[in-house]
Amino acid sequence: MQEVAVRRARVAVGATYAAQGFGYATVVTALPGLKARTGIEDDTIALVLLMGALLAAAGSVSAERLARRWSSRTAVVVGLLAQAVGLAFVAAATSVPPLVGAFVVFALGLGMVDASCNMQGVALQHRVGRSILSTLFACLTVAAILAALTQSGLARLGTTTGAVSALLVAVAVAGAIALAVRPSLLPRTTDPATSPHAAAADLPAAGAHHTDGIAPGARTGVVPPDAPATPARTPLPRAGIWLFGALVAVAFVVDSAVSSWSTVYLHDELRASGTVAPLGYAAYQGAVLIARLAGDPLVRRYGRVRVAAPTGAVAAVGLFVVALVPSPGAAVVGFALAGIGAGTLVPLAFSAAGELAPARLDDVVARINLFNYAGALLGAVVIGLLSEVTGLGPAFLVPALMLVPAMAIVPRLAGRSTTPAPATR
Repeated sequence: MQEVAVRRARVAVGATYAAQGFGYATVVTALPGLKARTGIEDDTIALVLLMGALLAAAGSVSAERLARRWSSRTAVVVGLLAQAVGLAFVAAATSVPPLVGAFVVFALGLGMVDASCNMQGVALQHRVGRSILSTLFACLTVAAILAALTQSGLARLGTTTGAVSALLVAVAVAGAIALAVRPSLLPRTTDPATSPHAAAADLPAAGAHHTDGIAPGARTGVVPPDAPATPARTPLPRAGIWLFGALVAVAFVVDSAVSSWSTVYLHDELRASGTVAPLGYAAYQGAVLIARLAGDPLVRRYGRVRVAAPTGAVAAVGLFVVALVPSPGAAVVGFALAGIGAGTLVPLAFSAAGELAPARLDDVVARINLFNYAGALLGAVVIGLLSEVTGLGPAFLVPALMLVPAMAIVPRLAGRSTTPAPATR
């Protein structure tokens, strides 16, 4: 790809990550206003969120099929438009049944965007030839923070009016990004190095140093004309999918546990004030953002394994602190430490998974993406159920202990090479 086209693709793919984060954060922060408007109860909200996770998984499967038939670019645009329509219906709902129906459309679109933007992100990283996936995930985190701030600002109009207004802003964001990014997204996301017909302009320059854990096959020059054609249906690397999928699932157990229960734990069990209780989640998201912004430069310098191992260990230590030291200050610090690991492990797992079978990159990424939702459900549901027996504090031992065996997967993140660049004198 030419340099200008690469820059445009990076902006476009980053925008799709941002649209996903902005839409989801708007919905969850609008819940108080939606409760006031529709009369939906907390137990129903829990069921709707559970249904949403399952529907998002179905959307991820749909994205895989769309990408296989047409392209992941098509799946991105269709998913963003479905997300926009779902958000509009959520904004218009005045009773529970229309709200649930609207959430069905939104969740399907969200899952499609989730899977297809990861397909685009992993493929773009291959073509750029260096680690960029953490930065793309940082776009999602920044957008989620902006969505929460937007909701906070519009709340001055009233709980219900502010929520509806924020949802309409999210509709505009998703629709505008869907229309704007299509020309710049990658037209195909299978690795061009696996195709004998790859155009030279679609590949990075040959001879670049392999220093960041990107597979060499994703960075080579043009395949010779007499090279054998890649089989149309390369077998899926099922063992690798389960391996890296498990790491993604554990990271999402951490994410869902902290996102769902940190504020409740601080407020209800540690008796933190209303101003202090949200700081656990804020510290977590801030750490996730910092980890993702720093992730790509660190991977380029040290390789994936040397980034994943310490950050995963730090996350486990943070959750042990939350579980074993019952004080608001310790909990906030512990949640921040958890964010460091959660912020790095997911992009690194997707990066490694993208090297398993470049000829079927879209299929592999879509399958790995399903583990997001398994982890999210475990983090939210298991912690909640266990808290009835042990209290919320000890329940955070679950994600902490899950991170311990997950560290055994980290050496496999090395892929074909993670040799850091030689020091420049």
